[in-house]
Amino acid sequence: MVREIVVYPDKRLKLISKEVESFNGALHDLLDDMYETMRARNGVGLAAIQVGIDLRALIINIPLEDTDGEHDQPKENTLEMINPVIIEKDGSEKFQEGCLSIPGIYEEVERAKHVKVEYCDRDGHKHTIEDNDFLAIAIQHEMDHLDGKVFIEKLSYMKRKKFEKEWKRRLKEA
Repeated sequence: MVREIVVYPDKRLKLISKEVESFNGALHDLLDDMYETMRARNGVGLAAIQVGIDLRALIINIPLEDTDGEHDQPKENTLEMINPVIIEKDGSEKFQEGCLSIPGIYEEVERAKHVKVEYCDRDGHKHTIEDNDFLAIAIQHEMDHLDGKVFIEKLSYMKRKKFEKEWKRRLKEA
């Protein structure tokens, strides 16, 4: 089921998400709905809080390009991370980011180039993943949501002011 996306400046985006304690059918349904919602909005990642659920759960599915140049995100390629914790990070890289909760805005954000993360899958089994590419950026972006942060908070003061002005104008026009 496609759920509604929580859009900035909704106060729920400031919530610090709670640890997942039950790896049950309700969690599985939430993860499945998050996948459908992310696909419907052409996203590459989604945190549970973005659909109004304050649990430490996120998904990432980086599109694969097929032989026809089409992009696909098969469900089996979805990385589901429950209660993720960054245990190592280093380096620095700037990357243009966007967010389903702040549609139409893209800005350069600086993040760690390399991350190593421990997390649980939907059944509660522990895993570790390490990356120094786009996946590392996506993980950090989605994990920020779990801590009540959105990517525009990482912008310089001037860029943030410009964003706020532009966003208010857009909301008035909507």
